[in-house]
Amino acid sequence: MSQRDDLDKLNQLGNKNTKYSYDYDPSLLEKIENKHQDNDYFIKFNCPEFTSLCPKTGQPDFATIYISYIPDKYMVESKSLKLYLFSYRNHGDFHEDCVNQIMIDLIRLLRPRYIEVWGKFLPRGGLSIDPFCNYGIPGTEWKDFARYRLLHHDLNPERIDNR
Repeated sequence: MSQRDDLDKLNQLGNKNTKYSYDYDPSLLEKIENKHQDNDYFIKFNCPEFTSLCPKTGQPDFATIYISYIPDKYMVESKSLKLYLFSYRNHGDFHEDCVNQIMIDLIRLLRPRYIEVWGKFLPRGGLSIDPFCNYGIPGTEWKDFARYRLLHHDLNPERIDNR
């Protein structure tokens, strides 16, 4: 597939009539070809305005979502990622479920070498929850890397400025 064919499949980028989905919708995610497949490198998204709803009370939950991945053949198109994350706005799920579902949806779309998703949720009732999940391709060095990152992800915590 040529790069032009890849770009022609994008529906969100450049669309001046963007429609915002208020209900969880993984079909919003779009991918583009990674032109640097011979390189290992991280792509990191910081999403400081993530919102979802508590499935029990319906109260809003606010978080910064950190998505880091090492692409293989594809990368996520950033506007589609923004719209996808926005689609959680009225979605009722626990913090841990949201973070894991984001990772699962990106794995299905991209098949990255490695991916991690970390949610830093604002406290409610005096308690914050920061779920972390990750994945590396089984049978490769990335599976070992994922295990290492999981076991060491919080040894040197980032400065948290969203709470």
